[in-house]
Amino acid sequence: MPALSQAVEAAVERHWVRACRDRPLFNGRVFSADHVTPDLIVGHWTEYRRVLAQMTDPSLRPALRVRSLSVCGALLGPDGVVVGRREAASVYQAGLWQLPPAGSVDDGCDRDGVADLRHALLAELQEELGVGAEAVLSLRPLCLVDHPNGVLDIGFQIDTSWDAEAILAAHQRVGNREYERLIVLPPREVAAHLAAMGEALVPSAGAFLTRVG
Repeated sequence: MPALSQAVEAAVERHWVRACRDRPLFNGRVFSADHVTPDLIVGHWTEYRRVLAQMTDPSLRPALRVRSLSVCGALLGPDGVVVGRREAASVYQAGLWQLPPAGSVDDGCDRDGVADLRHALLAELQEELGVGAEAVLSLRPLCLVDHPNGVLDIGFQIDTSWDAEAILAAHQRVGNREYERLIVLPPREVAAHLAAMGEALVPSAGAFLTRVG
């Protein structure tokens, strides 16, 4: 993890302390990409504190140079694709519609120096929606979206045999509260719903959904 100047370190700490006053946060290690090619992403482990500071204050980006990598899943079952609205109190993209599961690649996915994206995605699926790995039929990479704020989203299609009722019930029973509402969109309704959501839809969701099938 690159060293910071005293001034930048102090700014990072100020943003972290302020954010922790509003909600409990954990300063874990997350993956930051240094080089991206069609076949390989090379990076290093950084701390979430730096990610939050850069999101809060974009002027810190030249000094922090964080490009946090997140996994995002388009969960597709027999009734359609799952879309969720993020909790209004979320640190990132609060209140927006997103394709769950989604989350940063953290050090729990470190396999001898290699970030295990499949493990990261399945962990988010269990944590956010309460859907275990046994429900997954297949995983297929879709594309990588590079956002202007330095966040990289890598999307996967997650095929499941679970219908809408089973997915929504699992979320209510054991999923966390990252999403205040979940809906399952039949394929014929996806385009209309995306248009209606407009800017309330996270930018990467449209890119992923055009590649689902």
